[in-house]
Amino acid sequence: MTYNSHLPDDIEELKRQLLKVQQELAVVNARNQYLEEQFRLAQHKQFGKSSEGFAGQGELFNEAEALAGQTEDTPEKEAISYERNKPKRKPLPPELPRETLVHDLPDEEKVCACCEGKLHKIGEDKAEKLEFIPAQVKVIEHIRPKYACRRCEKTGTSNAIKQVPVLVSPIPKGIATASLLAQLITSKYQYGLPLHRQEALFKQYGIELSRKTMSDWILKSATLFEPVIERLKQNLRQQAVIHADETPVKVVQSDKAKSYMWLYCTGTDSPRGNNPIPNIVLYDYRDSRAAMCPVDYLDGYSGYLQVDGYQAYEKTAATLVGCWAHARRKFIEAKQAQGKGKSGRADMALSYIQKLYGIESKHKDKTVEEKHRARQQQARPVIDKLHVWLSKQNVLPKTKLGEAITYLNNQWPKLVRYLEDGRLNIDNNRAERAIKPFVIGRKNWLFSQTANGANASAALYSIIETAKANGLTPFDYVMKCLEELCQPEPDIESLLPWNVKL
Repeated sequence: MTYNSHLPDDIEELKRQLLKVQQELAVVNARNQYLEEQFRLAQHKQFGKSSEGFAGQGELFNEAEALAGQTEDTPEKEAISYERNKPKRKPLPPELPRETLVHDLPDEEKVCACCEGKLHKIGEDKAEKLEFIPAQVKVIEHIRPKYACRRCEKTGTSNAIKQVPVLVSPIPKGIATASLLAQLITSKYQYGLPLHRQEALFKQYGIELSRKTMSDWILKSATLFEPVIERLKQNLRQQAVIHADETPVKVVQSDKAKSYMWLYCTGTDSPRGNNPIPNIVLYDYRDSRAAMCPVDYLDGYSGYLQVDGYQAYEKTAATLVGCWAHARRKFIEAKQAQGKGKSGRADMALSYIQKLYGIESKHKDKTVEEKHRARQQQARPVIDKLHVWLSKQNVLPKTKLGEAITYLNNQWPKLVRYLEDGRLNIDNNRAERAIKPFVIGRKNWLFSQTANGANASAALYSIIETAKANGLTPFDYVMKCLEELCQPEPDIESLLPWNVKL
């Protein structure tokens, strides 16, 4: 019997090699899983639905409590059944001007074909048709007669001429009226119609208005709105809750590769009714995405600031509130990366989050105190269960599920802060909806030529979106403001959206 003295060393070497191979295999498997996820996400982006809806949606989506008792790989799916309502056409607004046309039979036809007796009226049918009258352009000629003294002319003494002072206008010595400027501004910033297309429209009426002239008018109009925007900014900083977001904007004549349009808003994005919080939407152009931008704009604001997970907001003096929509979005991506028809841990997290949204949906019309009470009684237990589930998860950080769980862990203190106050929202969708008109408009006009143009866009988007949020017709509001702001001493307080009389 021979004894191999090197055998223990060989075994240790084999163990080291096996461990090395296992580690390499784990790296390869992780890389393979990452590539598979990216492929599935690319497929979904190209061919799948763009909605972020969760497949388990029912009355309040899948109940997290029901799922918690199951294995994480096989969460329960609720059967969904509903009756689709037949669409009904809404009646035309009663305040629209109406013209009545009666389509009657000739007198000779109001005779019975059977007995030739005279027919009598037994009723009538009515049908409303909507007619569009194209916009009209007209020239208003202002005549200011001059008056002088004939006696002074004869005696040779000084002869003073009397005349009505020149009427003030938004563009001094220009041909543009407040209504024309309001049309240009709302066409571009409300409906996304670039100036070169507006130039073509005016040509149809035989009017030569170059886009450069219109651009100059818009820049001057934006300057007039500065006092109103400053007053709105002061009101914004006085609110208990502000929502914020930011999006890139291309500025051609800028030293920076990327510029940003920052958004700050409060209230709701629909007419507030009895809501005491004013609806304000303000845009702020900056050539940077640095923390100094919100710090400078908010100027020491210390209330609640509801944002996504961007680190720049950490530098402000505000108390940050997280966004559950962003957290949900990451788990939606993780679910898409799982592959079609598969269920897993992403479904579990989504079920808990959708339960939170269901609670918010039930109490969206309640008072601040009732919302706070409901969150403590109903939402907090769900959040506690989600936190326990979260603490047990161990996944690769580079996977989509790993990214979602990491985001949820990092943002957790901010995400649960909405439980503190009934004035807070569960997400930052208020800001995302408010910034959407700018994003849509950007697809039409693509870029701003200069920083001045970007600042003008920020000012005019602020005015239009604030008007919309307060239930005002932007054209009427812009025209009213321009008529007042060009006066020697404009009444700014009367122009605030909740004070203005249109």
